[in-house]
Amino acid sequence: MDIPVQGETCSAWLYRGEGDAFRNEAGRPCVVMAHGFGGTVDCGLEGFAEGLAAAGLDVLAFDYRGFGRSGGAVRQTISIRDQLEDYAAAIAAARRTDGVDPDRVVAWGVSLSGGHVLSLGASDPRLAALVALTPATDARAASAASMKQYSAGHLAKSSWAALRDKVGASRGGGVSIPLAGRPGEVAALSLPGIYEDYLSIAGPSWRNEVTARSFLEIGSYRPVTVAEKVTAPLLVQIGDLDRSAPPHAAAKAAEKARAEVRHYPCDHFDVYPGKQWFDRALEHQILFLRRHLAVEPAAAVVEEVRDARVAAG
Repeated sequence: MDIPVQGETCSAWLYRGEGDAFRNEAGRPCVVMAHGFGGTVDCGLEGFAEGLAAAGLDVLAFDYRGFGRSGGAVRQTISIRDQLEDYAAAIAAARRTDGVDPDRVVAWGVSLSGGHVLSLGASDPRLAALVALTPATDARAASAASMKQYSAGHLAKSSWAALRDKVGASRGGGVSIPLAGRPGEVAALSLPGIYEDYLSIAGPSWRNEVTARSFLEIGSYRPVTVAEKVTAPLLVQIGDLDRSAPPHAAAKAAEKARAEVRHYPCDHFDVYPGKQWFDRALEHQILFLRRHLAVEPAAAVVEEVRDARVAAG
């Protein structure tokens, strides 16, 4: 399905929930999900969508404009404003979908979109619940971590590329860099093992490319500053060894938002389908959503979670 946004479209996929664990007279809840920095739905989100649908939730997963199979004249450029507009349009589309309870829509995000979940929760009090998986909540904390992880030369080259891209874009050109690279390469992410990690979840629509000016866009993004305004139940899932989204910043945001917190002894990519901590991350999401949105007695929670994990493979 296509979701119209500002004269363009986001491509989205609707997964229908199974069974009646979440169904009431108004329909089922719907989880609206999008990927993080430069990711697309086919980069591991299907496993989460299928697992949540097997547990009984509808899921609407979408690609941002400019990425994957979505429209958009400007490609591979991250705009916080545009991505939040896309999320709001997808949430509105979910509320209009037949069989969906419009008062039980969930915003789900991972990495950069995990930060978006905080922004959405602060601006849309109608959201019924929020899930933020390994969220990027504070660009200031991420910058401090980068200064420890990357050499001064690498950071200088990245900054220079971003400035060249911004100037070039104003003249109809621009500079792109790989999203994931090997150590020593100028890329958005190039710590040891990250290139292999990203490629292990990459789907056919994903491009290993992002405009360098995207760094300037996200450099001031701090959804932690609005966390106190979140009113919906929030689950924050933190990778304690996360090198891409500082775990201490996620914990701070969770505390401000009075969230339920789950910790995993893993890095950023270890929660995706096929990875060591995927099953547990999915299980905790289902348990959380069952507590807040299900219509069946709580005693059925454990059995439902087991069934969902089996169905998700």
